Amino acid sequence: MSTLPVPRFRNVALVAHVDHGKTTLVDAMLRATHVFGEHQALVDRVMDSGDQERERGITILAKAASVQWGDTRVNLVDTPGHADFGGEVERALAMVDGVLLLVDAAEGPLPQTRYVLSKALAVGLPAVVVVNKVDRADARPDEVLDEIYELFLDLGAEDADIEFPIVSTVAREGRAVTGIGVPGPDDDLTPLFEAIVAAVPAPGGDPEAPLQAIVTNLDASDYLGRLAIGRVVQGTLRRGEQVALLDEEVDEGQPPLRRKLAHLLGFAGVSRIDVDERAAGDLFVLAGFPEVEIGDTIADPDHLKALPRLSVDDPVLRMTFGVNTSPMSGREGTYLTSRHLRERLEREVLGNVSIRINPTDSPDVIEVAGRGELQLAVLIESMRREGYELQVSRPEVIVRSINDTRHEPVERGVVDVPDEHVGTVTQALAPRKGRVTDLRNGDPGRTVVTFEAPARGLIGFRGMLLTATRGTALLHTHHAGWMPWAGELPHRQGGAMLADRTGSTTPHALDNLQARGQLFVGPGEAVYEGMVIGESARPGDMVVNAVREKQKTNIRTHSHDEGVKLAPPRVHTLETAVEWIAEDELVEVTPTAIRIRKRVLAEQDRRRLAR
Repeated sequence: MSTLPVPRFRNVALVAHVDHGKTTLVDAMLRATHVFGEHQALVDRVMDSGDQERERGITILAKAASVQWGDTRVNLVDTPGHADFGGEVERALAMVDGVLLLVDAAEGPLPQTRYVLSKALAVGLPAVVVVNKVDRADARPDEVLDEIYELFLDLGAEDADIEFPIVSTVAREGRAVTGIGVPGPDDDLTPLFEAIVAAVPAPGGDPEAPLQAIVTNLDASDYLGRLAIGRVVQGTLRRGEQVALLDEEVDEGQPPLRRKLAHLLGFAGVSRIDVDERAAGDLFVLAGFPEVEIGDTIADPDHLKALPRLSVDDPVLRMTFGVNTSPMSGREGTYLTSRHLRERLEREVLGNVSIRINPTDSPDVIEVAGRGELQLAVLIESMRREGYELQVSRPEVIVRSINDTRHEPVERGVVDVPDEHVGTVTQALAPRKGRVTDLRNGDPGRTVVTFEAPARGLIGFRGMLLTATRGTALLHTHHAGWMPWAGELPHRQGGAMLADRTGSTTPHALDNLQARGQLFVGPGEAVYEGMVIGESARPGDMVVNAVREKQKTNIRTHSHDEGVKLAPPRVHTLETAVEWIAEDELVEVTPTAIRIRKRVLAEQDRRRLAR
């Protein structure tokens, strides 16, 4: 018999489009239930604990917290809104019995709302609809609610799915009201918690049955090693009892791992606490199984029955990560070797099911495949901040053979732009083999353009769109299946301007070069042979001397004595550099610099290869 009464609790995931307020609402729920002490400093977006999550303003990893509302414990799972991190959403939904669907009261349902809701409906999870930001000047909650009903019907929802409770919130201020309306100054989040308790079913599963628990996420602790995070499906997980670790198929010839469970933790607020047991339906964190992988089952040693593994969408983009071989390697980073790279990427794969790694012909180069360029850029940025040096290639799409013909992934995208830039979007899509499928009016003065395009045509599209619309465009894309290979697509207009020797750039040399293209470097920067220092106005490579000093003579003229006026260089971010490079180029990434270079640095070696 269980030594504890089965607690009353609910498991809920927060799902929404990017920037509709999921993480802010979790903050408000934590405050409303007094998770933070009176004297404790409150941090905005406490669930976005990673540096990049806070800087980019997006959630990258799904995380869990727990709050006590009356005699009901509510386990909250905060999920990412970007399609690139969809693997996190799929795993989070395996831990819960219902979802809070957040929709912005002005923007309404957007592509990612559709994506996350389709995933929730596919596994039969009931929803509580939260219309957030109802205090916005441009809020239109009644129209947005109609759009939400249309979205449910579009996704083939059953009648029972559409009978969802509706709560209007101002998450930033922790206020809510039942139905459509604006919460008053004295309102709190009581209507939201009441809706969760009423609409989300208590977890099923028999606490007295043989143990079955699914691992949905991994973490690491300096003290306990690898941690497995998941949900107890049947039975009760008890500290000190022996459990078995199973793959989906129990191998007859090889007995499963059996160990005594030394460390068992549960969620309390945003922390984890030691617990003696976790009953069916509850979330757990356990240590002591360094071999555990996502999707494994923790089972009763006398009843070895594995649960079906979690399935996630396949990657659509791949690129290579290699050891930094430039003349400047080793000056700025701590982790430089192929062993360091491989260990770091293997560690990433253990906790990130939507990234795959494969060996290549070279032991110093590893192929990494993921959901999209944002996901891969976040991984590279994390590595450089940790002190890694590496060089990466341009992303390419993963092709698939269907009925003996070559197919490539298709992305469905939505761009929200000011009316005057609609032509810019349609003109930019045409050469990328994109086609507009819908045009509709959005907020006053803005238009929403829906389109489909090959995934490789959208590499670099986001940066180009933001530049062309002066940062006013909002772009969201997600994978929409496969299409026959669309043929060649255009790349950048100009060629690469290459340094022909090692040294420091001089104002005199750059002054002569800026008339021939756009520079990526300023005066006094270190360059080396084969490094790309700019984009020339003409296609093809241009080899130049960027370190030439001005010759001193006795003659003085007014024009010569004038100071050199250099235009500001175009500074590449990680994303723009990866988008800009051609197949024979690489991006050198170190903790302090991002440089573009040729794969083959020496000019005579490049000529020999070309022949």
